[in-house]
Order: sequence, then structure tokens, then C-alpha cells
Amino acid sequence: REFCQRIGVSKADNSVEMGILESCLRDSLNQSAPRAMAVLDPVKVIITNYPTGQQETLTAAVHPQQAEMGERTLPFSGELYIDRADFKEEANKKFKRLVLGKEVRLRHAYVIRCDEVIKDENGEIVALHCHYDPATLGANPEGRKVKGVIHWVSAAHAIPATIHLFDRLFQHPHPDSDKSVDDYIAHLNPNSLAVVHTAQLEPHLAEAMTGEVYQFEREGYFCRDNAHAPLIFNRTITLRDTWDSA
Repeated sequence: REFCQRIGVSKADNSVEMGILESCLRDSLNQSAPRAMAVLDPVKVIITNYPTGQQETLTAAVHPQQAEMGERTLPFSGELYIDRADFKEEANKKFKRLVLGKEVRLRHAYVIRCDEVIKDENGEIVALHCHYDPATLGANPEGRKVKGVIHWVSAAHAIPATIHLFDRLFQHPHPDSDKSVDDYIAHLNPNSLAVVHTAQLEPHLAEAMTGEVYQFEREGYFCRDNAHAPLIFNRTITLRDTWDSA
């Protein structure tokens, strides 16, 4: 409805920028989509000072602006997954995520500090040894500022899923009107679909209904593809217009 109101009605044929439709979609889904955390490219975090065998249940809003949607539970344990892109061994001050020797907040949870990086024989990072500050659940650490916030899932509770990252089908805004090529097929986007097989999700997403849309926090909007195993989610739209800045 908002899209129709924005573009108006015309008797003449015209084309509308894809970004307008995507903007309307983001505005609509931001108001209605429940939130969840999904780690698409996981690396394990081992919290070395977390009590062995302990687990706890944290809570987070289903939607930060829609209190009537209630709360969801987040299992927390001594081994977590975070996204590989959220860690660097060295970084400048603009990188507000986890860095070796520095702190970051786990969304809806505690502040952690990375103490050690574990790598395999090929130099690939396989685990991060961290410690957590138990006094920082819902509170700021005393005497220090922690600006970065990253998402996570509990390794013991997360569910595996396949993620389809759909993007624009064409690289040209008007592929059929470009006379510099013989066939509009030349403008097909080779990256219009990327398939991720490594994702780890909040466990309650196993109960998502087919077609139900969630905002995967810090990632975008995703809907469940199928009603059976394996679990598949399709990206509907990114959180920001990456094409406008490309």
C-alpha cells in the first residue's frame, strides 16, 4: 500500500526504481517482523571462566518497539557461536566488534573479552577463548566503556539451517533498454543467489511457519522456505540498501 501511495497512478508506462519498493518493504517489515539471532558463518567462542556444565536462560524482546509481542528466551552456555566477520585479531578504532585483547557486548547478554585465538594447521581460526564479566548482564561494566554489540547463539542449543541469500536479479537498473548489449541476459547478476550451509539459529526458529518473516538481527529479513527438514530460510531484503552505496 505504501509503495502504491509513493509512486502514484499514471496512464503512461514508466519504470520505478527498485530502491523505492525495497524501502517500502523495509519500513513494513521493521514494524511487523519478530526478531531473532542467526549466525551465518560461525566461529566458536569458549568462555573459559563460565562454570562447567552451567546453562542459563536469558530473555529478549520479540520486537523492541512492540511490547505486546512479548519476550523470547535465549539459552546461554559456556560455548557460543559468533559470526566470523565479527572478529579480528587486529583492528582500528572504527571496528566496533570483537578484537583480540578487547571487549564487546553479546547482544541481550554479557560483556566478553577475547584472550586467545585457536587456529588449525592451515592458520584458519577455529575457536576463540574468551572470559565474561558476570556483572554485565543488563548493566554496563564499571569504569570502562564497551561500544560494540554482536549477535550470538549458544552452541549447545543452536539449530543448523541453510540460508538462501537472494539479491537483485539484474545489475543494470533497466536491462531491457540498454542498447549497448545484444541481450538483456548480459546484465544478469551472477551473485543474485548465494547459498549458506553453515548457519546456526536460535532454537525457537525450528517452529517458524512457512512464509513467516523474521528480522535476523544485524543481517536482514528472512522467511521460512519449507515446512520440513532441512530447515531453509530465504532472505527477503537486507537491512540497508547496499546497491545505493555500491
